[in-house]
Amino acid sequence: MKRFLFSILALVCCLMGVNAQQTWDFSAPLSASDEAALSGDNTNWSYTAASNRYENVKAIDGDVKAGGSILQLTSGLKFTAPEKKLRIDVGKRVQLAGKKVVITIPNLKKGQVVKVSLASTGDTPATLDNVTNLDNVSGFVAANKNTTQEGKGTVAADGEVSLFSNSGSLNIFSITVGDAEETPTDDPVGDDTHNVAMNALKNQVVLTLNDGTKKYYNTEDLASIDFDEAEGTVEMVQRATDGWTDTYTKQVADLSFAKAVEAGEQGEYSNTQGKVEIIESKGWLESAYVKFALFSGATSYHVYVKGGQYADYTKIDGQLVRNYGTYGRADVVGLRTGAYALKVVPVVDDQEQTAAANEVTALKVEPYKREGFAFMNGYQPGAYKADGTLKAGAVVVYVTSNNAKTVTAKLSTGTVTGIQAILKAYEKKVGQRPSNPLVVRFIGTINAADVDYFESSEEGLQVKGAEKPSELNMTFEGIGEDATIKGFGFLVRNSKSIEFRNFAIIRCMDDGLSLDTDNSNIWIHHLDVFYGKHGSGDHEKGDGAIDVKSDSKYVTMSYCHEWDTGKSNMFGMKSESGENWISYDHNWFDHSDSRHPRVRTMSVHVWNNFFDNVAKYGVGATSGSSVFVENNYFLNTKKPILASSQGTDALGSGTFSGEDGGMIKAYGNYFDRSAKNFRYYTQANPATTGYDAYETATRDAQVPSTEKTRQGGTSYNNFDTDASKMYAYEPDDAADVPSVVMGYYGAGRLNHGDIQYTFKDNVGSDDDDSAYDTKLGALLDGYKSALVGIFGDENASSGEQGGEGGEGGGEQGGEGGQEQPEGTIGCSFDKSGTPSSSFFEVSGNGSNSKGSVTVDGVVYSECLKMESATSVKFTLSKPMTMTLYFGSTETASIKINDKSISGSGSTYTQTLDAGSYVLTKDKSVNLFYIKLVPVE
Repeated sequence: MKRFLFSILALVCCLMGVNAQQTWDFSAPLSASDEAALSGDNTNWSYTAASNRYENVKAIDGDVKAGGSILQLTSGLKFTAPEKKLRIDVGKRVQLAGKKVVITIPNLKKGQVVKVSLASTGDTPATLDNVTNLDNVSGFVAANKNTTQEGKGTVAADGEVSLFSNSGSLNIFSITVGDAEETPTDDPVGDDTHNVAMNALKNQVVLTLNDGTKKYYNTEDLASIDFDEAEGTVEMVQRATDGWTDTYTKQVADLSFAKAVEAGEQGEYSNTQGKVEIIESKGWLESAYVKFALFSGATSYHVYVKGGQYADYTKIDGQLVRNYGTYGRADVVGLRTGAYALKVVPVVDDQEQTAAANEVTALKVEPYKREGFAFMNGYQPGAYKADGTLKAGAVVVYVTSNNAKTVTAKLSTGTVTGIQAILKAYEKKVGQRPSNPLVVRFIGTINAADVDYFESSEEGLQVKGAEKPSELNMTFEGIGEDATIKGFGFLVRNSKSIEFRNFAIIRCMDDGLSLDTDNSNIWIHHLDVFYGKHGSGDHEKGDGAIDVKSDSKYVTMSYCHEWDTGKSNMFGMKSESGENWISYDHNWFDHSDSRHPRVRTMSVHVWNNFFDNVAKYGVGATSGSSVFVENNYFLNTKKPILASSQGTDALGSGTFSGEDGGMIKAYGNYFDRSAKNFRYYTQANPATTGYDAYETATRDAQVPSTEKTRQGGTSYNNFDTDASKMYAYEPDDAADVPSVVMGYYGAGRLNHGDIQYTFKDNVGSDDDDSAYDTKLGALLDGYKSALVGIFGDENASSGEQGGEGGEGGGEQGGEGGQEQPEGTIGCSFDKSGTPSSSFFEVSGNGSNSKGSVTVDGVVYSECLKMESATSVKFTLSKPMTMTLYFGSTETASIKINDKSISGSGSTYTQTLDAGSYVLTKDKSVNLFYIKLVPVE
């Protein structure tokens, strides 16, 4: 009798009964109790440390025991083995070390299926050639150690099944007993199926079948999920009257729900007659935007922002307010986390029409995730601070197709015209190059012909330092969802502190981004990368998308969306000398081909990436590299994980051209519809050529130094478990990765950009289609942003800085770049050390466990720890009296411009002239508050 699904728990319990099976996995690590029992029983077992092997000292006839207890590893099986003929190779296999060592499986039912994974121990062909009580036996074919056999048979009658070899010694990897295979696994529900593609924008039910295949159903389409425990069926019933029903018989291994991705929250607004009509408005990552209908008679619009660092409505730079023909749009960037409001005011004949203004409130702004190797030891790459606001002295230039040749930047070394010329100004030595952090904001489509010139004839725009590396503090960012670089890319050399975010790269000359030669602390995130220059052979899709090479180090590549790229990401050439430290997370590899990434020599953390129908291979390790592949989602990926010259790679001609191997540690990865595309070899169940990855039982487990690559003989360096080398992070569950990277805050540009394309999936078969997509290519060739222009003069210098932590612009706001607010300036800190006022540039760590201080009646319990790497920078345009507040039990102590000072109590006061100041550690104390009061 059918019962209906009322709770997930009830269904899961039912499924356990429907799909009853038992598996003995001898490649799994020993339980703690088995390990203790074997190591403590010297009477019945001997141990060889070199091979991590236990061998029976006395004959066995029945249960396998140690210390008087039955081993969990073999519980439920019976063995008949003379002394020294049964061996347990820990975490690898059970070995039958001779002929006629018998395995017996008792209490079986007619029709059950017995499966055994095995191989000969040597060059002598052997198999389990003597089996009793099994019909339809197949797969037991005598072969040498180079072939892993998968034998099976159907239980002929209720009772026991016995298996042994008359031909030689065998390694047994696993034994599985399952229900009869009544329904073909290749087509469990026939042709009349109504499952849909995985869609992270929908709430879905996910059925996992016994072969690992996933079936997705939109919950909105289902009236119920029915199951029959006696028959072993699960039925998906359509909501519509007289609709369809999909029936799965004894094939469902698991059921779960996938929640739809977050789509972003609209702000609150009302459209009333006579006011500007708001079409759409949302907060995003350190930014917010508003789309509005064009107002009758208006020639331009002023847009104001309030919230975060803006106490009152502050006008944003005019270049951020753009015309898209049928609507207007404004994007505000450089925002702290928090709630914001935007106000749109139409302008007629140079007069604001305040009565027609409309505003949107409750805009939720979230922070970018600043994590990975680029941020080691609290470093903040680019022109922005950790709170999302501009660093002191930052200069902003807005680049469009019309002004890329004529845009000017007023730098500390003088005024420079043309985008490449501006970057060229930073190629001088320290002291001669500009001291300003630089933000380059791209608006609309920038074509190669629009640029003044290219320093790199192969890549395009060049960013280069004089020293190795030079700290340049540059951010390249796109405005909105249509910022696009077309026909060129970027070459970065000898540079430190560079950030690329929120723009697309299409039809680049060679690489989209090439970090070439001695770069450090580079952050690449939220980019859309499409085809490069269309060539022939392996350059049909262009060359590389994003490459990191020639001793570039401390790089974070995160939340990027790569669209059918060919040779996607190469990390390392052949000249690297160090581990380099690359983190690679939350990227979306959308029908791309290979190199995700391909790694030489470097230490790379590959985590929480979505491999979506990857045609050739996912992660590849070569040349002594160490790669930690953690909690990734592999969907229909042909060869998810490869180590050069061993495992899967060495079974054929070799994907990596025969280079020495690299070592891969793997943990927590999720394989969806990949089972037909690859055989994943681990150290517990290796191929004859070795294993693809060393699979650990826990995230923080180490790979033994005795594990070495087949070719090259290098071992894994365990960088990920070394606190002095590794960063703090909290990975998402692998099963949640698609919804995270496809969500509103996920991979690629804001709203996933303005170029939308749907690939044709080969779901259910090998997706080995790496061919150039002519439709996508034509779309890219003909692409042009819908941008009409900027409301006003796009060549004008940017608007006024908006009070504390203002927007910034083409001109510096005073010598320090942040225009000094009027009146008293106060600054506290949060527990991470982030200042409450963007007037101060702070580097260092914070705490909330150092006590508290009271300033003007307000209690502050979070502070900045004055440590060796801590600094507080600010610039005064007029004299101010500074008071520093330290812990209530501490004695004031600090260095001002490298001069030590101290106080008699926990506070220190000094009058400062106009100029630049740096506060650094003198002694280990904790700074809770800074107050600057104007000198009367």
